[in-house]
Amino acid sequence: MEIKDLYLQNSLTKQKEKFTPINEGYIGMYVCGPTVYSDVHLGNVRTFTSFDIMYRCLLYLGYKVRYVRNITDVGHLLDGGEDRISKGARLEKLEPMEVVQKYTNGFHKIMDIFHTKKPSIEPRATQHILEQIEMVQQILDNGYAYIKDGSVYFDTLKFNEEKKVYGNLSGRIIEDLLTETRDNLKKQDQKRHPSDFAIWMKADPDHLMKWNSPWGEGFPGWHLECSVMSTKYLGETFDIHGGGNDLKFPHHENEIAQNIGSCGCQPSNYWLHTNMLLMNGKKMSKSDGNTISPDELFTGDSPHVSKGYSPMAVKFFMLQSHYSSTLDLTDDALLASEKGYKRLMESLKTLGQLNHKSVGNSLDLEVNEALDEFMNHMCDDFNTPRAIASLFEVVTKINSFNEGHLDLAQISDETFARLKKEYPEFIDDVLGLKDENIGGGNSEALDGVMELVLDLRQEARANKDWGTADKIRDGLSKSKIVVKDVKDGTNWTFS
Repeated sequence: MEIKDLYLQNSLTKQKEKFTPINEGYIGMYVCGPTVYSDVHLGNVRTFTSFDIMYRCLLYLGYKVRYVRNITDVGHLLDGGEDRISKGARLEKLEPMEVVQKYTNGFHKIMDIFHTKKPSIEPRATQHILEQIEMVQQILDNGYAYIKDGSVYFDTLKFNEEKKVYGNLSGRIIEDLLTETRDNLKKQDQKRHPSDFAIWMKADPDHLMKWNSPWGEGFPGWHLECSVMSTKYLGETFDIHGGGNDLKFPHHENEIAQNIGSCGCQPSNYWLHTNMLLMNGKKMSKSDGNTISPDELFTGDSPHVSKGYSPMAVKFFMLQSHYSSTLDLTDDALLASEKGYKRLMESLKTLGQLNHKSVGNSLDLEVNEALDEFMNHMCDDFNTPRAIASLFEVVTKINSFNEGHLDLAQISDETFARLKKEYPEFIDDVLGLKDENIGGGNSEALDGVMELVLDLRQEARANKDWGTADKIRDGLSKSKIVVKDVKDGTNWTFS
């Protein structure tokens, strides 16, 4: 479709701004991906689902998008200073790259289950060690870093004194950052200032993942990885950088400092951040039992839910809240979302069964306005709750056409063609919701079988063979298929 005006809430400027790409018609988008040391959790799913919706919407608007989402497989440290991947390898008695591959595969599986698109490029940190060493050297050459006993630290005081931008994204000032840099290093006394952070870390002799560098054997800092991978594939300054709200500080703040410290460039023009997923009004926490995994949510094997929910019902629930708002997962909210999702899927089936012959166009304006509203809301900072509300305006019209409350003949052929084309596209192409009752490429085959079965039932009814007609209807009902006789024939949906 024609590219429309798009407005984004920019975390860097704290304002909603009209989006202007660096190169007309093209977008570069980088999203901080998972650290693959354990199974993906629902908070991750919400973040990556949100950015998938953005990616889908940008593609639908007609942009050519290069979507880069990284895999962090080194340098993300625990509080004790141990690398998360190395700890996983030690506990599971595996090679570090076995851990990485195992949990990367698991992450991809969950993303497939939630019907998300694959990014254009999915780089790994360990594949870009040379580039990271080069950026460290650039920062050193520009005077914004110093070497101490084989480690290299970013000099935040000098950087902020000269550039005066450190803290702009997170809204913090240097005085607030004294104890909050969270780089989890054992040797904090090596820093000139507590807010300094490591961009290259000296490795202990027993450290599993280390590389030779001009400063000795070591490994890159977590923040450095994204600075390198984003600019390698998208250029020194690109359009959109995204991630979870918890990454604003220190991760994204330090990314900006590294990029400006190395090339003098602000890495991204627009910063977008997703918010937290709560459960029953509280932050998810393993320690107090207030947590649930995707698999537990699907199977219902958890005290927090009354039953299992399908991936698309869970995804529909996630879309009920704006990506920048907190989202509270409760059993009641999931039950309501399941009903809403099923109603949306039934409307798609009903739309496909409508027989249209135009004799007027008095309802064109209503239908077109309802369709327009969906994209208007999506172009307003990807406002999925309002966009979905506009879809249900269309659902009401489809059902009214089907039941005869509105005269389908009073929309033009052009408007009906638009409805048949765009409504399914909004649901699948933009929101990434699919009908789970129909697997993959079997939908056309199932439609063909159902057409034959319903023709046989209609023939039985015409011959007053009520026993056969009822047998077909009852047999379908046992397979959770509901047959409904309407004005212009017979429709069917899943119960």
